Amino acid sequence: QVQLVESGGGLVQAGGSQRLSCAASGRTFSIYLMGWFRQAVGKEREWLATIGWSDGITYYPDSVKGRFTISRDNAKNTVYLQMNSLKPEDTAVYYCAARFRGASEFDYWGQGTQVTVSS
Repeated sequence: QVQLVESGGGLVQAGGSQRLSCAASGRTFSIYLMGWFRQAVGKEREWLATIGWSDGITYYPDSVKGRFTISRDNAKNTVYLQMNSLKPEDTAVYYCAARFRGASEFDYWGQGTQVTVSS
């Protein structure tokens, strides 16, 4: 089991930046990938970024590439999502998730943190 706790959400003006954190605890040695997702009201969950827990290789969808950056600090068991040039449509609940080696999907999720971008 892995426990994930997000932090860093809040209210930000359009054009601003925000950095989210996700602290992992428990069986962190079993983590293969960490990811960030978001879900806006009335919309489906959207994948934002993935990072290899060991190798640090990152993956992004085209929709956020260049604006969002995922990183990790293994010593702190923490993953970050740096978000720049924020837009009102970035308003959503942001979740981090963990995928173990051998798993086919992200099995562990945090409780989410709200990011609201005002125009």
